[in-house]
Amino acid sequence: MEECAHGGCLMELCIQLSITMLGKQLIQNNLFEIGVPKLKKLIRYIKSKRGSFQEEEYEKKLQRYETDHFLEPFAGLTPEYMEMIIQFGFVTLFVASFPLAPLFALLNNIIEIRLDAKKFVAELRRPDAARGKDIGIWYNILRGVAKVAVIVNAFVISFTSDFIPRLVYQYMYSPDGSMHSFVNHTLSYFNVSHFQNGTAPLEPFHLGFHVDICRYKDYREPPWSLTPYEISKEFWAVLAARLAFVVVFQNVVMLMSDVVDWIIPDIPKDISLQIYKEKILMMDLFMKEEQGKTRIEDSCKETSTLTRSRSMSHTACKNY
Repeated sequence: MEECAHGGCLMELCIQLSITMLGKQLIQNNLFEIGVPKLKKLIRYIKSKRGSFQEEEYEKKLQRYETDHFLEPFAGLTPEYMEMIIQFGFVTLFVASFPLAPLFALLNNIIEIRLDAKKFVAELRRPDAARGKDIGIWYNILRGVAKVAVIVNAFVISFTSDFIPRLVYQYMYSPDGSMHSFVNHTLSYFNVSHFQNGTAPLEPFHLGFHVDICRYKDYREPPWSLTPYEISKEFWAVLAARLAFVVVFQNVVMLMSDVVDWIIPDIPKDISLQIYKEKILMMDLFMKEEQGKTRIEDSCKETSTLTRSRSMSHTACKNY
C-alpha cells in the first residue's frame, strides 16, 4: 500500500521485470525445457526395464520405432505458443519501464530455438505432421496484446513518473521556464494544530524547535485558504495533462503502426512472386489437361465414326 517515491514507481517496476525476464524466462523455463523431458524419459525407461539377461539382449535388438516408444509423447504446440505469448506480453506491456526486456527476450529466444530443436529431435516422439495456413487464433491474441500494450505504456509513462508534472510546471507555472522550485511546487502545507486526536507525533520537539507548518507531497490547498486541504487546481491541470498525453500517445503510436504495416507487406515480394509463378504453372497444367481430354474425346468420336462407317459398308457388301 506504499505510494510511489518522489521519482515515480518506474524503478520498482523495472526491478520486478528484470527478475521476471532473467529469472523465469531466461533461466527457469530453459532449465525445465532440458530437465523435464529427460526426467520423464528416465522414469519411463526404468518402469519398462526388464531384469533377465535374455530380455536385455532382446532390448538391444529393438527397432528404431520401438526405442522411440520410451520418448515423451508430443503434447501439441499450445504450451510453446503460450510461452511466447507470455513473453511477448512482458516485453510489450511494460517496455517503457524496462527497455532491456526486448534484449533479454532475444537472448531467451536464441537459446529456446536450440533447446526446442534438441527436444523435438531427441526427447519427444515424432509428431503427426499437419499443414496450417497460419498460426490461427494466436495471431489475433498477439494483435490484441499489442494494442493493449500501447495503452498500458501510455499510462505507465503518464501516471508512474514525474514526466508530465515536470512539463506542466515548466510551461505553466515556472516563472523563467526552468525546473527551479519544482519540488517546492509539488509540496503542500499542513498546520500541525490540525492533527486529529491520537495522530499527532508523540515527541513534537525532537527536532529541537517548535514546528507549526509541515510539507507533504500532494496538490492540496493550504490551511489558510477558503477550502483548506481540498484538491487544488494544479492537481486537475496535471491530471488533464496526463490524460491528454495518454490520448495523444495512443493515437500517434497506432498511426505509426498502421503506416509500418502498410509499408512492410505481410508476404515478402520474392515469395509473392513465387506464388504467382506457381499459380501460372497450375493454370498451364490445367489447360494442358483440358486440351488432352478434348483431344481424347475427339479421337474417340472419330474412331466411333470410322467404326460405324466400316460396319455399314461391310453390311452393304454382304447384302449385295
